[in-house]
Amino acid sequence: MANETHLLMFYGTECTHCHEMMPLIERLEKEETVHIEQVEVWHNDQNMAKLKKLDDGKCGGVPFFYNEKNNQWVCGNMDYDKLKAWATA
Repeated sequence: MANETHLLMFYGTECTHCHEMMPLIERLEKEETVHIEQVEVWHNDQNMAKLKKLDDGKCGGVPFFYNEKNNQWVCGNMDYDKLKAWATA
């Protein structure tokens, strides 16, 4: 799984909630040998278009986490266990 990027975190550069998730993402990447690609959307129109397509009204903002392998998504801040469950599903 480590070599195949299919976990995405859409974030905004100035998003406080997104920055609160960064330590949990770092922990998860170390403990589970997964990689979550971080995709900035507030300053990149192409990334914003991808977020809107995948979000499709589910969350309406960032952080938005999407697993391309199983089409599972989660929204906003969450605890480590929820993030891990999403990433390793």
